[in-house]
Amino acid sequence: MVNADGAARRVGWVGAGRMGVALAGRLLAAGHQLSVYNRTRAKAEPLAEQGATIVGSPSELSGCDVVFTILAGDDDFKHVVLGEDGVLAAERPPAILVDITTVSPDASAEVRATAEARGTALLAAPVSGNPKVAKAGRLTIVVSGPEDAYREVEPLLEQLAAGVTYVGRGENARLAKICHNLMLGVVSQCLAEIVVLAEKGGMSRAAFLEFLNNSVIGSTFTPLLLRKDFDLGLAAARELDVPMPVAAATQQAVQALIGQGYVDTDFAALLELQAGNSNLELEPEDVEVPDGLSDAPVAA
Repeated sequence: MVNADGAARRVGWVGAGRMGVALAGRLLAAGHQLSVYNRTRAKAEPLAEQGATIVGSPSELSGCDVVFTILAGDDDFKHVVLGEDGVLAAERPPAILVDITTVSPDASAEVRATAEARGTALLAAPVSGNPKVAKAGRLTIVVSGPEDAYREVEPLLEQLAAGVTYVGRGENARLAKICHNLMLGVVSQCLAEIVVLAEKGGMSRAAFLEFLNNSVIGSTFTPLLLRKDFDLGLAAARELDVPMPVAAATQQAVQALIGQGYVDTDFAALLELQAGNSNLELEPEDVEVPDGLSDAPVAA
């Protein structure tokens, strides 16, 4: 990807968690030169081994044409972008800031206003998927913000994901991602219930999951992150006067999961919670079923 003068675009990247490493690695593999910042430098070292330049602060991304951010939530996003040593504190802030974090529309709007004042266009571009999905190039991305900025970075986004959808200006993409994750949580709870019903009725869990197309649960993440998304989604529903009884009930199931100590695990553990509530003891079946992402199967 090059500028209008033919020079290669300079790309900055903030955030080297598992998802960040997987996505930044795709850009490096495609031949892009990346400058990377992560609060814990050691987590960014795998990207250095792939050719990235590691910098000591977000402001050291000065001169990058485009900067991507992928962080834990509102506070981290605002600190990295708006802080004293943040991306926008750079001598030459980026022309385009692409945030692929799931943050609240309010936090995004706050950052957007400051960015625009510094001449930087903010694109909200949250992703759907997990690190395994990202590595396989099967993510989807929903984007909102200035359309001209979106068209500028569309080729980069397409190298990160299997599908990129532009949904207009402002914070539309934030709400789209929150709605998506609400649906994912509800579907996962529904899946937990019907899998337990099938197994308690004498069916092999692996066989039933294969029948259902088990890729339905291929893009999950931790219960804490899912709870955050439900909090954001139900807050949006209250603001817009939209009743969401099914989502509210699922939020309580997720809260129960966290209360049982399922914090760092995949929220597909809703299956274990449902089994316990149904007096069913789950046993590993040691049967490999496809996950829809690669040729390598996973154990059920």
